[in-house]
Order: sequence, then structure tokens, then C-alpha cells
Amino acid sequence: MASQRDIRRRIASVHNTRKITKAMEMVAAARLRRAQQRIEATRPYALNMLEFIGQLVNYLQVDLSLHPLLKPHAHLKKVAVIALTADRGMCGAFNANIVRRALDRVNTYAAEGVESDLVVMGRKGVSTVRFQGYKIDRAYLDVTERTAFLEAQALTNGVIRRYANESIDRVHLVFNRFKSPMEQFVTDQVILPIQEEITGQYCPADAQEHMDFLFEPDPETILADLLPSYVEITIYRAILEGMASEHGARMTAMRAASEAADEMINDLTLAMNRVRQASITQEILEVVAGADALSG
Repeated sequence: MASQRDIRRRIASVHNTRKITKAMEMVAAARLRRAQQRIEATRPYALNMLEFIGQLVNYLQVDLSLHPLLKPHAHLKKVAVIALTADRGMCGAFNANIVRRALDRVNTYAAEGVESDLVVMGRKGVSTVRFQGYKIDRAYLDVTERTAFLEAQALTNGVIRRYANESIDRVHLVFNRFKSPMEQFVTDQVILPIQEEITGQYCPADAQEHMDFLFEPDPETILADLLPSYVEITIYRAILEGMASEHGARMTAMRAASEAADEMINDLTLAMNRVRQASITQEILEVVAGADALSG
């Protein structure tokens, strides 16, 4: 049985750990509020751009063959899988879930005879993927809220160039979509080609009757300028969603850790009281036994 001194040391150690988890929870909560504000500002812009592109394509009868980003490739030979993880841990299963979904996608394509180029953002994802023996085509490390848009631009330019020259035939984006601090959903989104997205729910069948616009320059030129911007804002939005999800997951994990520390402190305090009670009882028995021996 552990002594009172050992138990006190363990209680002090758990107290120190709880201070750290409480501080990390508060920091994550503060960062989460800022990340939520960025998402709320970005989502309407991306959705409105998607709606406008859909109207151009569907109702102005734009020739899809003129825009390589809208045209699916006939043969699927190589795909790009982009996984957006975090640079730090202590956020539960946030990073593990993204890596698992990305590698499942890679393995599924491999079973079909399709090659995959794996692009990973975040130190945790890079280390995990390399540890499991997968080759990383490109890694992005130390991405912050200030540099997120620049990284999104660099990533967009790379995938657009490769998709346009048909060195890759499809692009998947795997990230955590933020819903609330308690809920984040791993999302596997095909961002290239974008033909299926822009012909979806944003384009009602009778909208052409109500459209009467003059375009300068022509719609094809406008669309050619908008498509790369849409891919760019989609990746940037996914990075922001991932950052908010990371802060939410870390806040939840640190709160759970603090609660677990409280329970452990209570259990250790109870154990220490039992040890102390047993020690006092033993001392009383020794005194009584000594008194009996002297009186005898």
C-alpha cells in the first residue's frame, strides 16, 4: 500500500496537470471565438460565388470544354488527396480522424489501380503518415491564421496547374468541418473538377427566365477568372474550418482532462484518508497493546 507521502506527491502532481489543462482550455476557447468569426465571414462569400458560377454555367450555356477546371477527365489515373491536420496535438482524435479518412481514400484508389499524391498540411499529419510508411508528395508546416490565405493560394496554384495539364485527374480535400465546439465532422470533398457542385442545388430550373444581365467582358472570360478564385476560397475556407475544429476539439479534450483530474484527486484524497485512518488505528492498537503489557 502506498504511503501518505507518496499519495500527497501524486495529488500535487495531478493538481499541476489540472492547472495546465485548465489554461489550455481557456486559450483554446479564446482562439475558437476568433476562428468562428472568420468562418462566419467566409462562408457567405464562398456560397454566393458558387451560386453565381452555377448560374453562368447552366443558364448562359457556357461551353464547359473551354474551362479545364470544369471538365472531368475521361480516364482516372492519378488523384491528389489533400489532408488538413494540425501542427499540435492535445486535441483528442482530431488529427487521427483526418489521417484515417485520407489514408482510406488512398487505399481505396490503390485497390482500383489508381495512383495517389498525398499532400498533408500540419506536423501531426505529416509525422503520422510518414510513420505508417506512406509517401508524401508535399507537406505544409507551421500554418497560422495569418499565413492561411497565402498557403491556400500556393496550394491552389499547384493543384490547378496539375489538373489543367492532366497530370492529376481528381482532387480530394479532407478536413474537419466545424459545427460547434462539441461537434466536428470529417469531410471528404472533391474540389476538382467542380462541375458537379455548380450544377447542384444553387441553380433552380426557372432562374433563367428572371436573368437579364449584360456582361463585360463576356461570360466565358468572367468564368475563367472566377473558377480559380472559387477553388482558392474553398481551400481557404477548409483551412479555417479545420482551425476552428482544432480549437474546439482541444477545448473539449482539455475540459475532459480537467474533469478526469478532479476525479483522480478525489479518489487519491479518499485513499490518503484511508491510509491515514489505518495508520492512526495501528498506533492506537500499539499503545493499547503496550499498556496491556505493562499492566500485566
